[in-house]
Amino acid sequence: MTSPSVQLRRKPRQSRAKQTQQALLDSVVRLLQQQSPAQLTIREITELAGVGLGTFYEYFAQKEDLLAWVIHQQIIQHAGALRSYTQPPPQLSTTGDICSDIQALLCFQLDRIRSEQRLWASVFLLERSLSSEQAYQKHYQLMLDSWQQILSRYIPETHERLRCAENLHRISYGFISQTLLIQPTFQDWPQLQADIELAIQPFLARLISTKSDQNTQKSKL
Repeated sequence: MTSPSVQLRRKPRQSRAKQTQQALLDSVVRLLQQQSPAQLTIREITELAGVGLGTFYEYFAQKEDLLAWVIHQQIIQHAGALRSYTQPPPQLSTTGDICSDIQALLCFQLDRIRSEQRLWASVFLLERSLSSEQAYQKHYQLMLDSWQQILSRYIPETHERLRCAENLHRISYGFISQTLLIQPTFQDWPQLQADIELAIQPFLARLISTKSDQNTQKSKL
């Protein structure tokens, strides 16, 4: 799957070509966990990947094209992990507690990002400068799908579920991305989770109240 903002000179079709392209991606991921994107050089990337400079230019015209591809792949993998977490067999609560389920997904997301936080700090930074509007919208939708999956257990109405998913993503994404953009080596993750949960409490309280009112109305019919 290729993002609209990723400019590939040649799409790998044979297994060896795919392995080469994957080696370049893996090299960038490893390097971004140690240094900033501005410090990366194509020579460093190719040397770590074990390929020549000519091979790099077979696939990418410039470093930025490879970085855009890294962003796209990182977000796809993250969104896929979140979707898997919310799908059967259930790893969430079985009590029908929307707050517990959202807290569980938030905790899972934070744990994944914390494990690669220097990489994610670079992804958040690069996404602003390298991702096209189409690519950003695609990434945004991938994340919304994860929230909608968990909310489908509680909100049957499509429009309301989407609105809820958008707000949960806005809050969590805003807190996480802004934190790592300013502090790539941020350490106080329990406090960050507590702050996010505090921010979504009024929103969830309103959602639960609305659901309760709807159930009350149904019971009177």
